[in-house]
Amino acid sequence: MKIPDLIVALREIFEVFGTILDVVAKKSLKRRGQAFIVYDNVDSAQEAMADLQGFELFDKPMQLQYAKSKSDASIKAEGNEEELEARKKERAARKDKEQAAEDEAQKKRKAEDEDDDAAPVAKKVAKGAAPAGQVPDEYLPPNKILFVRDVPDDYDMDNLKVIFGRFVGFKEVRTVPGRKGLAFIEYEAEEGAVQAKERTSGMTLGAAATPIRVTYQRQ
Repeated sequence: MKIPDLIVALREIFEVFGTILDVVAKKSLKRRGQAFIVYDNVDSAQEAMADLQGFELFDKPMQLQYAKSKSDASIKAEGNEEELEARKKERAARKDKEQAAEDEAQKKRKAEDEDDDAAPVAKKVAKGAAPAGQVPDEYLPPNKILFVRDVPDDYDMDNLKVIFGRFVGFKEVRTVPGRKGLAFIEYEAEEGAVQAKERTSGMTLGAAATPIRVTYQRQ
């Protein structure tokens, strides 16, 4: 849905519990499905958290938790202009760093794609892309389960649900016990898995802007 409409809906629901300083929602793929509600006091936030946990908004139960840091609106309300300016500079620097990492990842993927186009499948297998007689991961036929690799350590199941739960027929996320950076995403049908793979493959996550690898599960 459109971000302005989402913000209006959230204000109507959350303003019952106190004065709202700001509602922040972004349309970027990385932040889709998330929003921040900023109250002028902690008590209002606690009451909203207790009463609205699991409340259905547009046919989906909301998952509420406290933000990891203060919002710009809170810092501004406290009159700390120096801290606000420092935060803006830090955010701009982080954004530049993430963009540079994304540009580098895109260049790498483009170079790999060009190499793939120039090399026959047999040559790729010989280079170690997959054991002899086994189809390389990127050529696996679609199915309803995705295999995700290189997931950042700071991304848990809830984070992955936000990313992959946006696609039709989402069913569940399963991590691999004892193995970091791996997860299985299951959909009710191939349609959802195909859409999710196309939209998330190579997406960068976490503070390090790590690109994830998304393929279909090997049957």
